Amino acid sequence: MNPNREGRWAELRALRLLKGCGWDLVVHGWSCRYGEIDLLVAKGQRLMMVEVKARRSLGRDAWGLNAFDRGKRLRLKRTFACWQGLNPERTMQSFEVVLALVPLPPSRRLVRWIRIDEMGADD
Repeated sequence: MNPNREGRWAELRALRLLKGCGWDLVVHGWSCRYGEIDLLVAKGQRLMMVEVKARRSLGRDAWGLNAFDRGKRLRLKRTFACWQGLNPERTMQSFEVVLALVPLPPSRRLVRWIRIDEMGADD
């Protein structure tokens, strides 16, 4: 599997799990000049943006956790603001960001979900 297919597979795995928990897909792979939103899902009045990191094995970046650094958080914050500008009807919904660390086959590890409290302020 090539990296793009692996990433798409990981996003679809995360999406299946989220749908199984009652979340509805709002956006998959939306992009602008600042970056891409892997998944944006909704449940009632809650929005959750999910950044998906696919990894074959536990490595130096802790399954992708270290790749979600301050710079990445800032780009994601700007990307979401861009999406919100085009979707003002969604601005009143509560919002959270979650990092989904998805192990690739043949690993049987579970997807690790990490809630991100702060995406970083604009400097």
